[in-house]
Amino acid sequence: MTSPVVRVMPETGFREIVALLAEYDITGVPVVDDDGRPLGIVSEADLLLTLAAQEDQGSLMPPPGAARPGPDGTVTAAELMSGPVVCITPSTSVVAAARLMSRHGVKRLPVLDEDGRVFAMVSRGDLLRVFLREDRVIRREIVEEVLGRVEGVSPALVGVEVDQGRVVLSGTVPEPHLVPIVLNLCRSVDGVVSVTDRLSADTFGGLGPEDDSPGGADGAGSGAGSGVGAHGAGAHGAAEGPGGGTGGRGADGWAGGARNGGARWSEAPAPVR
Repeated sequence: MTSPVVRVMPETGFREIVALLAEYDITGVPVVDDDGRPLGIVSEADLLLTLAAQEDQGSLMPPPGAARPGPDGTVTAAELMSGPVVCITPSTSVVAAARLMSRHGVKRLPVLDEDGRVFAMVSRGDLLRVFLREDRVIRREIVEEVLGRVEGVSPALVGVEVDQGRVVLSGTVPEPHLVPIVLNLCRSVDGVVSVTDRLSADTFGGLGPEDDSPGGADGAGSGAGSGVGAHGAGAHGAAEGPGGGTGGRGADGWAGGARNGGARWSEAPAPVR
């Protein structure tokens, strides 16, 4: 946003507004009341509409409708301004501001403080300038602020590459539902043009399917109750009962640990009685 903002009052005259636009190299000004609250916007288009309405004997085109001079022959901001005014606050995101401009067909948005007074302006050029942010700045914000805000996500396990505002995310997150959350937060970072998703969910909690550690693929987890039967309970192994029985060896294990006995895993099936 641009601050401080050039503002005019409802009684400001046509030529004074033109002089302000030229002096500050701007294309529009907000019209405010005595308390600084917005009443409307006067843009170059509004001024040109008034100019086009002047008599021209050499033109065959009819003059467009425009602001009519007052009793004393002056045209003021009150007659020129367009409204109602679409406004934003300092916390409005760049994306939200761009959508407001597109939806309402406006080129600038007054920024209001907590009391509803105009203290800055955002133009289309201001919004586009965010895409000039350096890639390293964008990457640092994603790593330090975005990824750190998502509970359970470790920035050390997520790769972030940024090239010309295009972000590529790789690595792992602990749960699948976190992937769209991370992607949406990255897209909201100023200067990001696009986000490519190469993330995967670590459904094993850091242990791969071939992990031989306790509780892993072929390890036998300990339990407080009865042993668990065939075809691999838990990750792939069966629980060990308090009597010392050990569980099966995974998806192809036959027998689990006994509830109170000393039976151990055996590859042979139990005899039929």
